Amino acid sequence: MRVRIYQPARNAMQSGMAKTRDWVLVFPQADEREIDPLMGWTSSDDTQSQVRLRFETRKQAEEYARENGLDFEVIEPQPRSVNIRPRGYGENFATDRRAPWTH
Repeated sequence: MRVRIYQPARNAMQSGMAKTRDWVLVFPQADEREIDPLMGWTSSDDTQSQVRLRFETRKQAEEYARENGLDFEVIEPQPRSVNIRPRGYGENFATDRRAPWTH
């Protein structure tokens, strides 16, 4: 079993960077999911795939995997390609905007 260690990306629905600084260790899914014939829900007997361990540093996550005999794969975070300058609300109405404010 090969666990993944990664730093989660920012949620696309929010502008904040909460929960993106920690490193996460997740276990892969060991069993196939089954479809319940009555309700149509998917289920599995594998409870380990629900476990997500959070660590402050990558080194701590790697040490945990080594101590427990887990084969691991580290996925490096991709850097942000665009530097976004935080703006204030008043800048929406500035006279030197590139495009005119329409309403």
